[in-house]
Amino acid sequence: MIAFAHFLDPTAFAIVGGGTALVTLLRAPATDVGRALAALRTLGRKRFDGDTLVAQVAVLARTAQRQGVVALDKAVITDADVRAAVEHIIDGRGGEAVAAMLDHHRRARVERHLAAAEVWAGAAEAAPAMGMVGTLIGLAAMFATMTDPGAIGGAMAVALLATLYGALIANLVAMPIAARLRAAARCEAFERARLVSPLAALAARETPRRLAA
Repeated sequence: MIAFAHFLDPTAFAIVGGGTALVTLLRAPATDVGRALAALRTLGRKRFDGDTLVAQVAVLARTAQRQGVVALDKAVITDADVRAAVEHIIDGRGGEAVAAMLDHHRRARVERHLAAAEVWAGAAEAAPAMGMVGTLIGLAAMFATMTDPGAIGGAMAVALLATLYGALIANLVAMPIAARLRAAARCEAFERARLVSPLAALAARETPRRLAA
């Protein structure tokens, strides 16, 4: 029976893991790498759902209709996009300006999410290549120690396990993370698009009142 310990080799893991990390750091800006690592905390969360925010916007619209748009300044709004839109509305911006601002924020957020996903996709691309590098290093070490039978086994282990580690890191770690981050970004972009119409309508409704006042 093959023991699990036979598949552990610090040298092979250092070559593949360290090489993949180095390539990733060289290919992506430090800010994107930081976002990619921070995004790991979101993998276990539920997909973004805009229902709560849409309902909050409806409440804000009723409040503005009854008490005036200035009353919205006292509302507790945790979402950054909705808060920015309400600030625009209070300042007297029109529906088109509010819609343009929300669209810009949504696109910027999607770009940040996709940049984090691309970091993991880049790691998935680099890992097999680093596995091949480890394999070549192991083979070179094996040929260099042909006269020492005791060293051949260790060099062969590095050669074989480096390829295995590269495949596992790419297909079981980095690529699934990248795919999930992309899916989450698309879902959030779609859900946030639902906020544009009611907030723009609120701005269009309140702007004539502010001008008349």
